[in-house]
Amino acid sequence: MRENSIEQVISADASSNITDLLLDRVSRLPDHPLFALRKDDHTWADVTAREFLETVHAVAKGFIAAGLQPGDRVGILSRTRYEWTITDFALWFAGAISVPIYETSSAQQIAWNLGQTGAVGVVVESAHHQQSTLSIQAGLHALTNIWCIESGALEQLKARGAEVTDDVLEARRRSATAQDTATIIFTSGTTGAPKGCELSHANFVDLALSARQRIPEVVMNDEPSSLLFMPLAHVFARFIEVLNVASNVRTGFTASTADLLDDLGSFRPSFILAVPRVFEKVYNSAAKKAGSGSRGKLFSAAVNTAIDFSTALDSARGPSIGLRMRHALFGRLVYSKLKSAMGGRLGYAVSGGASLGARLGHFYRGIGLTVLEGYGLTETTAPIVVNCPDAQRIGTVGPPLPGSAIRIADDAEILVRGIGVFQRYWNDQAATAAAFTDGWFHTGDFGSIDDNGYLSVIGRKKELLVTAGGKNVSPSGIENRVSAEPEVAQCMLVGDGRQFIAALVTLDRDMIERDRSKDSPEVIQAVRTAFQEANQSVSRPEQVKKFLILDSEFTEADGTLTPSLKLKRNVIAERFGSDIDALYATAGHDVTPRENAPA
Repeated sequence: MRENSIEQVISADASSNITDLLLDRVSRLPDHPLFALRKDDHTWADVTAREFLETVHAVAKGFIAAGLQPGDRVGILSRTRYEWTITDFALWFAGAISVPIYETSSAQQIAWNLGQTGAVGVVVESAHHQQSTLSIQAGLHALTNIWCIESGALEQLKARGAEVTDDVLEARRRSATAQDTATIIFTSGTTGAPKGCELSHANFVDLALSARQRIPEVVMNDEPSSLLFMPLAHVFARFIEVLNVASNVRTGFTASTADLLDDLGSFRPSFILAVPRVFEKVYNSAAKKAGSGSRGKLFSAAVNTAIDFSTALDSARGPSIGLRMRHALFGRLVYSKLKSAMGGRLGYAVSGGASLGARLGHFYRGIGLTVLEGYGLTETTAPIVVNCPDAQRIGTVGPPLPGSAIRIADDAEILVRGIGVFQRYWNDQAATAAAFTDGWFHTGDFGSIDDNGYLSVIGRKKELLVTAGGKNVSPSGIENRVSAEPEVAQCMLVGDGRQFIAALVTLDRDMIERDRSKDSPEVIQAVRTAFQEANQSVSRPEQVKKFLILDSEFTEADGTLTPSLKLKRNVIAERFGSDIDALYATAGHDVTPRENAPA
């Protein structure tokens, strides 16, 4: 199959915008909790839909009193927290356009986002963010307001807007219609300068209504709740923020993954969203805690049973009686404890950003946590396709959501169109024109569509390696498989213009015993085995022949990862250029030791 499209079932009125989703929630469930705030003792204080709306109204009036005009751009520079969402909705009620900025951004990156959009103001979280913004304000002639959350800016805005009438606020709220720009979200910039994606109110509203209709068991079931910990500057978390408001979800916020397990335990969400690395960490931590003795053997048997059980669910005959009995036994001994550690109510997780892999997908479904893999980009307002609870094919990223379409081009590139696809790149007509062909957006990813219309993503077009022998190699398949190895943090394939494919590897220090280093024979063999197994999935020219273990992980702080944890390949290749050269000379480890190499 080369194309699949799903008809749009529901859409918003042309005069509506995102604020109508909140008003609808208030009309349906005014006194039910919409958000929850964590206290210092790990208890949670609920905020009803009515209370949230009152706060949003007050802050929006403050923005209007401060001089914001319809269509003005305002940055939001903060960690994921309740005040982020207050600010977001208040700006929409005031008729403004929000520009999210990752809280880890450098002064130069802040200047780029604010300068490119001509932002007239920015809401920052802390004094540190305020100082970073002040340091570049002189070069940003449009920037006249810096509001700091932790210095009481939202309360000050409420007081400032006290004289703004409800009629003025309602007129401002109605100033933006469905096709008007709601937000400008910048791409990660892994292959060049970040581009600002103009996402409309209709992109969010129609996609949220479509998702709500397609996965009601996740967001419209009995007391659904979600703990949001991904950066709200990322389009994935941003869409979930809007979807949760449009649905029946109670949302909690936690900014630090260091507190994640404690927060999961106290908040007890029914679903979460995360990138695959989070699911790998949870699995790896459980495996390490089980150890290598009798408990380790029990855990290993439980893992295999969960995978076998989930795999059997996709067969015509289903799990056998014996498999069901083993599954029930491990449910009491192992799976219940894993689910309890994640709060005890977690039934669904939405995963995106990279491939989770079939093994982990089957493992989690086998223990009772269904991970719904999806695929999307900043330019598609996040999900364009997603696996749904009633139609899941593990190993794929699912079929299109209603109102969306996918197509595979002659060169295997994934093309998309639909209700979530953005309007244009901000002030960049050339890039916008180059991104579309006959209404189809070029994603830059390779993929395939199976006979049932489910999409599989093969790799990124701009990440393609071409060996000296002319073989095109997409690195993501092997990278994802090797990164799933407990000892491995990250893996990046190299080999463009070289005689063979090799790899740089970083170690997950949380999974390495203290007395073992990157030169430990046990560690080297674990990584070698991971490559040997991954190599079986590709042709001989695509196989990794050598690998080098680096001294430290790639991080966002050192500039080698994007805020969404994607590899900045060009930065890594330049920074570790001498290591890569050495890898093709005498350094590194052979995947197949010479004494065992085939003749």
